[in-house]
Amino acid sequence: MPVNRRIILRAHPDGVPKPADFAMIEEAVPVPGPGEMLVRNRYFSMEPAIRGWLDGKDNYFTAIPLGGVIRGPTLGQVITSNHPGFQPGDHVWGLNQWEDFSILSDQTILLEKLDVSPDIPLSHYVGALGPSGLTAYVGLHDVGRISEGETVVISAAAGAVGSVAGQIARLRGARVVGLAGSDEKAAILTGRLGFHAAINYRKASDLGAAIADACPAGVDIYFDNVGGRTLDAMLPRMRDFGRIICCGMISDYNNQATPTPVHNLWQVVAKQLTLRGFLLFSHMETLPQARRDLHQWAAAGELVALENITHGIANAPDSFCRLMAGETVGKTVLEVD
Repeated sequence: MPVNRRIILRAHPDGVPKPADFAMIEEAVPVPGPGEMLVRNRYFSMEPAIRGWLDGKDNYFTAIPLGGVIRGPTLGQVITSNHPGFQPGDHVWGLNQWEDFSILSDQTILLEKLDVSPDIPLSHYVGALGPSGLTAYVGLHDVGRISEGETVVISAAAGAVGSVAGQIARLRGARVVGLAGSDEKAAILTGRLGFHAAINYRKASDLGAAIADACPAGVDIYFDNVGGRTLDAMLPRMRDFGRIICCGMISDYNNQATPTPVHNLWQVVAKQLTLRGFLLFSHMETLPQARRDLHQWAAAGELVALENITHGIANAPDSFCRLMAGETVGKTVLEVD
């Protein structure tokens, strides 16, 4: 008989998570009830947002308790279904759990049947053609109101969302500058992804000056995945009526009790800036067009899906910890064995 392997929270992380903060248990495979379906999970999407659910404090989702199964976006395939809208073999997406088998229903957040193409690797639907790409698209269009000819700066630009956001901005006719944490990542941005310039923020003695050198006319849109000191350095470099897209604050995810102060907020007033945060599931009306555009760009070879894949559910904690330590490039994905 098959078993259901599940990854649970063993201890609240102190700073950067460690694999020892997690554990794997085995339980019986669940049985779907009325209106439910049994799904075999294929891929876990490693998301920095998961870090915010591990400290025992609720944010926009409830915290994961000690002993609770880790929650995160997953891609799976229906095994049996008591749901009229899903059939065995369907590929499904949702905010699910780190386990082999899951019960999904209409109560599952972000539940969606995926129309996958045999010409596109399934893993791409976890990243560039999935939530990461959709988040980048929504941020630039709904929040940033991007226009041709503008200057766009992306932080964490070699990450899952940033790598797609920079490419979308380029495809929309913008000049794109990426901020990354190594020369290797910076070279990927300009070499593989078509960014016009890239800055290794770890080597820049004065990040604000480096941004000013790369963007002498100022910045129209800042796509912020980092927050903290990077946001502080960006504020004085914005043009009047610039837009700051607040997508993530990864610089403080591992130290949420003592977030980094931001000293230059007066620039929001002085430059009449728009600074706005967003969550993907608040922009459902944009997603159909986003999916069409992302698929078209990918099929035409205009959008590169930058990803790194770890294999085996037992390695899920290590994959997540490497992401939170800043050791990964592109979308971090766990393929369930």
